[in-house]
Amino acid sequence: MAQESKEQRRANVIDVLNKARAMELQAIGQYMNQHYNLDDMDYGDLAAKVKLIAVDEMRHAEMFAERIKELGGEPTTEPAGKVQRAQPVETVFPFDSEQEDDAINAYNQFLLTCRENGDSTSMKLFEAVIDEEQAHFNYFDGVSQHIEKLGPAYLANIAGTPSATGLGTQGFVARQGGE
Repeated sequence: MAQESKEQRRANVIDVLNKARAMELQAIGQYMNQHYNLDDMDYGDLAAKVKLIAVDEMRHAEMFAERIKELGGEPTTEPAGKVQRAQPVETVFPFDSEQEDDAINAYNQFLLTCRENGDSTSMKLFEAVIDEEQAHFNYFDGVSQHIEKLGPAYLANIAGTPSATGLGTQGFVARQGGE
């Protein structure tokens, strides 16, 4: 089997970076929709954290786009899927846990593609994003478990909490001290 050209290896990396960017664009839309709905349902603290996670996803989408441009590619503007709308609060967090788990799995595969194609810079980008996606998964999974175990008592404790996140543009991970 002939070794792929440098241009083909670069194209392989751009392809996975664009797949990841599309996933991030979908997550942004999903999490912002959930943020608005959770706020409307008066679950302010949950809404605020989901908004901060959406900000993290925006940063990831931009990081992928910048790397794509560095490699001479064109960043996609199309999300990977449709936004699930009007989700009940009980389904939001298990849904998001699964979405983050799927992203971690995909990004680990994309990282291997970068390694196989000799692009350590893109590989490191995926490593950094995977760490943040893991923090998102841990948060979503934790809330999901609280809702499952405590149900209405947990949700009643959160009802009426503020949703304001301030004017800063730090996302969830940065506010947790991860940046």
